[in-house]
Amino acid sequence: MKDVLALIEQKKKKFAQLPLFEFMQDKSIDPRQRLAFAPCIAPFVMSFGELNKYAFREEPTSDPIQEIINKHTYEDDHHWIWLLEDLEKLGIDRALKFTDALRFLWSEETNISRRVAYELYRYTVQATPIQKLVVIEAAETTGNVFLSVSSQVVLELKSTSTTNQEYRYFGGGHLVVDTGHTYCSPKAKRFIESIQLTNEERTQYFQIVDKVFEVFTELTDEFLAYTKTHNISQPFTTKAQQEQPLKVALLTHR
Repeated sequence: MKDVLALIEQKKKKFAQLPLFEFMQDKSIDPRQRLAFAPCIAPFVMSFGELNKYAFREEPTSDPIQEIINKHTYEDDHHWIWLLEDLEKLGIDRALKFTDALRFLWSEETNISRRVAYELYRYTVQATPIQKLVVIEAAETTGNVFLSVSSQVVLELKSTSTTNQEYRYFGGGHLVVDTGHTYCSPKAKRFIESIQLTNEERTQYFQIVDKVFEVFTELTDEFLAYTKTHNISQPFTTKAQQEQPLKVALLTHR
């Protein structure tokens, strides 16, 4: 299993260099705008809670690896609540007609956010505990990179705000919780590293790790594209749409 974990660590270094994270660390941009993609993450985060309950978790079990996964799912299945809190604090909790909300959640702008959940389900439903563990480890590693950056943005946001609000999803508290998961304990790590794989299993898991990082990379591209076309002050309207009334007004007064 050490070879698989080494590959995940290698992929993590490359993932951390993606354009989204460069954008999020650009202090010349308002920290709120650097989180303008926040509405787009909702389909994935909401689905991830259910993946923990219905795909990753399997009870009862006598398998020690599945036991580790089960404990992890109980630590990870409720983080969507933190996202809802943060969306409200970021001012994104705007009134939308129910049909407009559905259009957004199933739009092209959130296509990858939905597809990530489907891909994770594809590789974990009725899978062996070891395969589930590989998928979870790869997914959580991308999350670690994301939260390491978003928590710094939140610190900047707090320093420029008069409310000093805590952000439980994007902030440092979430990062601490994720790095303190059961499967991250020294005992669990030693056990996981000691797992022996056949050559066939190793090849299969290498391919799965590649696929997980590939789809999460696409997700970061989707987030970055959204920040370039949307202002967080009007999160569900493109910048072009916001400028249109001004252009009409200028033409009218010529």
